[in-house]
Amino acid sequence: MPIFSYQALKSGKEVVKGEVTASNLKDAKDVIRKMGLVPTKITEAVDTKSKKTKNLGSLSLSEKIDFISTLQILLTSGIPAVESLMFMEQEAAKKKIRELAKTLKTQIMAGSTFADTLARYPQTFGYIFIGLVKAGEEAGELEKTLGRIKDLLTKQQNIKSRVIGTLLYPAFVIVLAIIIVLIMLLFVFPTFKEMFAQQDKKLPIITEMMINMGDFLKEYWYTIPIFVIAFIAFVYIVLNWKPAKELLDKTILKIPILNNLIMYANYSNFMSVLSVSYDAGIPVVDCLHLGVITLTNSVLHKKISNAIVKVSQGLQVSQALKATRVMPKMLLFMVATGEQTGRLGDMLEKAVNFLDRTLDSIIDTVTKMIEPMMLLVIGAIVLVMALALYLPLFQSYMN
Repeated sequence: MPIFSYQALKSGKEVVKGEVTASNLKDAKDVIRKMGLVPTKITEAVDTKSKKTKNLGSLSLSEKIDFISTLQILLTSGIPAVESLMFMEQEAAKKKIRELAKTLKTQIMAGSTFADTLARYPQTFGYIFIGLVKAGEEAGELEKTLGRIKDLLTKQQNIKSRVIGTLLYPAFVIVLAIIIVLIMLLFVFPTFKEMFAQQDKKLPIITEMMINMGDFLKEYWYTIPIFVIAFIAFVYIVLNWKPAKELLDKTILKIPILNNLIMYANYSNFMSVLSVSYDAGIPVVDCLHLGVITLTNSVLHKKISNAIVKVSQGLQVSQALKATRVMPKMLLFMVATGEQTGRLGDMLEKAVNFLDRTLDSIIDTVTKMIEPMMLLVIGAIVLVMALALYLPLFQSYMN
């Protein structure tokens, strides 16, 4: 949404300046009046958003958690927002947090609300953070909402760490295997090459292939870094080019076990945001809009987005989610029960706990399966290398 700079009267005599985020000029006037101000001049600041967003930069999950934790403690202690930010500006351990607190403090002192100030920096805080803070501030329970956000981000960080940790082991083993193969091709096979050449016999195909590959890599060694760079570029394109990512996401959902890991990790974040935002008093359609932001799989994101459109048209949440055919039946049952009994908030919380337990079980299963698979990969590589080295020796002994 665009940002509007304003000049207004406070208490009928004091002139204040600031900025608000609104969809149009009329909404901007309404926002300013709700702040207890009388607008005298309003102009749209087209470039302000991009410049300020760029200056603030982005925050990692851990930095957001640190920022929210400190701010929540100060606010809960009864310290006003401006003074809390002033304390963080002076005492925060990280320079980025100090600069962030300074920027927010300055704009709040100029007349903006905390939520409106955050809304100018969606790339820094994210729309989920901003939406929840706005709801908490309007409900008069900002401290409680910040606690919910902190718990939500902590959970997201734990899920991310567990999934990355699960996938890090096979990645490390594969890289190590590639390094070992390169060492064998570049240094081990050349030492055996002369000995093999003394045998007046044709080498086994596998041995000849390894020797030729080693000779090629020794002569054209620069192909190795070129291949690494090309591979990294390929991965980057796949993850960032929309058609390629959609194809990858669609393929992953067809791979047994891995599809459950991706789906439940996505749904865990989705339901967590849904539960927290619903408890904060945000309308259910807006809760769904916030939740869908967390879905990293493009297929799931598209299907749930279509369900949100149906909910906005009057369909029940459970029915709309059921029509996607990608939501686990247990989640659908819990959401439907919550709607029928009028206890949707409680059932969303139970759904989050169910997803957490299921995701932990899936991660444990994947971890246990990865170990024997990696042993098979390493064993296959060792077998190929051993056959390539010893088959010529066996040939000479047999003759």
